[in-house]
Amino acid sequence: MTLLKSLGAAALLVAAAFPLAEAQEAHPMGFFVTSVGPGNGGDLGGLEGADAWCTKLATDAGAPARDWRAYLSTQEEGKRGISARERIGLGPWYNANGELIASDLDMLHLNPNIVKRTAVDESGNPVKGRGDSANEHDILTGSMSDGTAYFPSVTDDKTCSNWTSSGEGSATVGHHDRHGGGNTSWNAAHDSRGCSADALKSTGGNGYFYCFAAD
Repeated sequence: MTLLKSLGAAALLVAAAFPLAEAQEAHPMGFFVTSVGPGNGGDLGGLEGADAWCTKLATDAGAPARDWRAYLSTQEEGKRGISARERIGLGPWYNANGELIASDLDMLHLNPNIVKRTAVDESGNPVKGRGDSANEHDILTGSMSDGTAYFPSVTDDKTCSNWTSSGEGSATVGHHDRHGGGNTSWNAAHDSRGCSADALKSTGGNGYFYCFAAD
């Protein structure tokens, strides 16, 4: 009996040691909130730099190789820019803990499973939100609530100069915890006060953004 108990305890320890690996085997991670930004406010190196950052964080976390894309839109004079929803594939997307975030683009933009508990980083760790010190729930998107780029009639900067500014400008942000600002939008809650690191922090952010696997 003692031997059986010991073997059982050992099995539980092994299972507890590899929850992330087991989740990844069942449903490879296809969504995460960046655990850290590139460190230059809203200047993410453009879409290419943001995509590369997603890939770096996923790789460093030991996730399987995938085509990682940042959930970010752009603006262009006289026409609509690139829409975030058109960059991220068709789904489904699971977080690092194996939980379904959305089965497709419609579910993602109408009724996603994005709340503080599920909107974790690339290692499956929670991201600070409302009630934490400090609140870091502002997630850069530059997008309208349906995931599309702003219409050309909107001339105010909503994308930190297409993710190249760390000073002037502004960016639309969502709340990964679905709290604050009088709405529950995960991708279009309000605009930032600026594009510097300090300006992003002043409204409850830290330069984070969403990453999705587009393959």
